[in-house]
Amino acid sequence: MTATTLALAKVRNIGIMAHIDAGKTTTAERILFFTGVSHRIREVDAGNTAMDYMKQERDRGITITSAATTCAWTVDDVEHTINLIDTPGHVDFTIEVERCLRVLDGAVAVFDGVAGVEPQSETVWRQADRYGVPRVCFVNKLDRAGADFHRCVEMVRSRLGAVPLVMQLPIGSGAGFEGVVDLVSGRAHVWSDDGYAVVDVPAGMAEDARRWRGTLIETVAAHDEEVMGLYLDGAEPSREQLHAAVRRLTIASAVTPVLCGSAFRNKGVQPLLDAVVRYLPSPPDVQPATGDEPLSALAFKIMNDRHLRRLTFVRIYSGRLVSRTSVLNSVKSRKERIGRIYRMHADRPEEIESAGAGDIVAVMGLKQTTTGETLCDEDHPVVLESMDFPDPVIEVAIEPKSKGDRAKLGAAIQRLSEEDPSFKVHDEDGQTVIGGMGELHLEILIDRMKEEFGVGANVGRPRVAYRETVRRRVDRADHTHRKQTGGKGQYAKVQISLEPIEDGYEFVNRVTGGRIPKEFIPSVDAGCQEAMRAGVLAGCEMTGVRVTLLDGDFHTEDSSELAFRVAGSMAFKEAVRRASPVLLEPVMAVEATTPEEYLGAVIGDLNARRGRVEGTGERAGARIVRALVPLSEMFGYVGQLRGMTSGRGVYTMQFDSYAEVPKAVAEKIVSAG
Repeated sequence: MTATTLALAKVRNIGIMAHIDAGKTTTAERILFFTGVSHRIREVDAGNTAMDYMKQERDRGITITSAATTCAWTVDDVEHTINLIDTPGHVDFTIEVERCLRVLDGAVAVFDGVAGVEPQSETVWRQADRYGVPRVCFVNKLDRAGADFHRCVEMVRSRLGAVPLVMQLPIGSGAGFEGVVDLVSGRAHVWSDDGYAVVDVPAGMAEDARRWRGTLIETVAAHDEEVMGLYLDGAEPSREQLHAAVRRLTIASAVTPVLCGSAFRNKGVQPLLDAVVRYLPSPPDVQPATGDEPLSALAFKIMNDRHLRRLTFVRIYSGRLVSRTSVLNSVKSRKERIGRIYRMHADRPEEIESAGAGDIVAVMGLKQTTTGETLCDEDHPVVLESMDFPDPVIEVAIEPKSKGDRAKLGAAIQRLSEEDPSFKVHDEDGQTVIGGMGELHLEILIDRMKEEFGVGANVGRPRVAYRETVRRRVDRADHTHRKQTGGKGQYAKVQISLEPIEDGYEFVNRVTGGRIPKEFIPSVDAGCQEAMRAGVLAGCEMTGVRVTLLDGDFHTEDSSELAFRVAGSMAFKEAVRRASPVLLEPVMAVEATTPEEYLGAVIGDLNARRGRVEGTGERAGARIVRALVPLSEMFGYVGQLRGMTSGRGVYTMQFDSYAEVPKAVAEKIVSAG
C-alpha cells in the first residue's frame, strides 16, 4: 500500500438515512457531541441543531437539505476521519438522499424501534441498493413504549430483503432500556446518570446472549470461508477474526450489521461509531481510483450560502484539488477556476488549501458546474457516472406582485434551480409555473423565495403534473416546411414514424443516401423534443415516445437548422394526433395508519378516491392500509383522515408510477384546460 492509500484507509464517507421522525438528525447530533465537534447536546425540538440549520428546518423540525460535517473517532487506538452527511427523511426531498448516496461509501440506516421499517425507509434502502452502498442498521428509540427490537430485525429481513446480522441485544425496553449486549465481545454496554460503563452481561440475559452469538457466527460462516473453516473445525473465531469477517461481508453487502439504542437518551451511539469504523468501507475498499492518480471529482450539490454565495460540493475520487488552480469540467468541456476550498461543518466553513482522494468538500468559484458533472485534470479528461433526477408530480403558478418582484423572482428561481435538480420551471400562457415532488417541497421553495430573496408573489393552488403519451404506432407522418418571404426561403421535408415505449424519449436516425444532410439531423431531433413539451390533449409534457426519422428532402439554398426543427416539430404533432394519445396521472403509494375500529372507513374512503387497496397489516397495535391512489384525489386527505379516525390516523405518501387517466376523468381535465 502507498502512503496515500494507508491514509485513505482511515477515512469513512457515510450518510445517515431514515424515514422521517426515526431519529436520524438526533443520531447525527449525538455523533457530533461524542466525537467532540459539538460541546453541548442540541435538540430537534429546541430548534438549535447543528445539522438542521435552515430556518425552514428548525421551524418544522425536519431535515430538508443534506448537511455535511467531519469528525474523528478512535477505535483500537487508531484515529479515523468520518465525513458525515445527514440526509432528509421526508419523501418530498428524496433527491437529496439520491445525490448523497451517489458519492458516499457507506450509510447508517436508522429505524424507529416502534414503527420498524416504514415507507421512506424502503425508498432510501432501494436507493442505496442502486448505488451499491453498504449499510449498518441502528434500531433507535428503544426507550419508547411499544419498541420491539426483534420485530424490527424481522422487518429488515422481510420488507427490505436484507440479511440482518444482529450484533447487539437490548437490555430492557421502554423506560427500562439501559444498554446493549455486544455479541462479539460478550460484554454489556450500560448507560446511566453516572456515565457509560462496559460490564458483564446481566445474568438473566446470559443464555439469550449465547444463543444469539451462535446465530451471529453461523450467519457469518454461511457467507465467509475463513469463519466457515473455523466453524467446521469446532473452533471459535477470535474477536479480531469476527470483526474482519463482518467487515468483508458488510462491504460486499452480503449482510447488514444491526445495532440498537436510544440516541435521544445518549445510549448506543459510541458502539455505533465503533461499528461505522469497523464495518463500513474506506474509499480504497470501494473505489478503483487512488490518491496517486490524476484528479477526478464529482459535483453532487450546489448550495447558495448567505455569506460565501455559491458553493459546489464535490467528492474527490482521485488526485488532489488545490485552491486557485484550474480544472476541466469534462461534461461541458469548459475550464473552471477553483477559488477557495472549505471543509463544511453543516453551515460553518473551515477553509483549507487543498483536498485529496476520499474528501468531501465545498468549493467556491465554479461558475459553470452543476449537479452531476465531473471535474478532472485538463490533460486526463474523464467523465464519472452522473445521476438521474425525477420529474415533478405537482405544480403551482406563481406571479410577482410588482415589477421589482419580477427581477427578484427570476434570480430566486435561477438560484434554487441550481441547488435542486428536482425543482422545475416553465412558462404556461404567460404564467410562471414551478414544479416539485410534493406539496411540502413547493411550500418550502416558495417560503425560501420570500425569506431569502424578498420576493413578493401571488401563488396559485397546487395542481397535478399530468403527462401525455401515445398508445399505438404510426408508421409514417410527413411534414414539408416551405416559406418564401422575398429573400432566402425556408425549406425542409421530414418523414418520421412514432411508437410508444415504456418511458422517456428516444430518437432513431434511419436516413440513408444523404436525403437529409447530417448537420440537420439534430435539428429534427430538437424539433421533436420541443413538441414533446406540450402534448395535443391538454398541453402536458409527453413521455414514452420513440421517434424514427425515415426520410426527407432539402434544398441547397433554402434549407436550415431552423427549417428542419420546425418540420420535425410539426411532423411529430401530426403523428401524435394519429397515435391514440392519452393522459397520464401520477399515482401515489399511500400508507395509512389507523386504529382497528376505523379500518373499514379508511378503506372505503381510499376506494372512493379511485384508490386500489394493495393490502393491510398491523404495526405497534394499529392497522396499516397500503393503497395506490391518484395524486389528484389526495389533496386535503390529511383532514379527512383525522376526521374519520377521531384525530388518531396518520399517513405517508410517495410517488409510485404514472397511469392512464380513466376516459371520463380525462375528458373533464381536457375541457377544463
